[in-house]
Amino acid sequence: MAFVNLTINGRLYEIACDDSQVARVTELGREVDNRAQTLLAQIGNVPDARLLVMVGLMLADELSESRSQLKATGSDVAAAVEGDVRLAEGIEALAGRIEAIAERLERS
Repeated sequence: MAFVNLTINGRLYEIACDDSQVARVTELGREVDNRAQTLLAQIGNVPDARLLVMVGLMLADELSESRSQLKATGSDVAAAVEGDVRLAEGIEALAGRIEAIAERLERS
């Protein structure tokens, strides 16, 4: 078990994580601090608890939006795959017809 020291809005938070996750947790902590600083620049000083709730809500909103976009993209991909399958079936049917015509021409 590792401990990572994160600085959010000038305050130090010690966070426990798996040894393999230290770099990731550090990166995420920087992202939270960057969001906090952006909010503070827009709204001014607020208590840390409120600031962290606001940052959490911002991140949750982005996550929700990303999930919606991913779901829509998944539907688009499924439709494209279905179209590809139909196209492949059409090509196979056309190839069969061409072969049948070739056989008839060879017999003539």
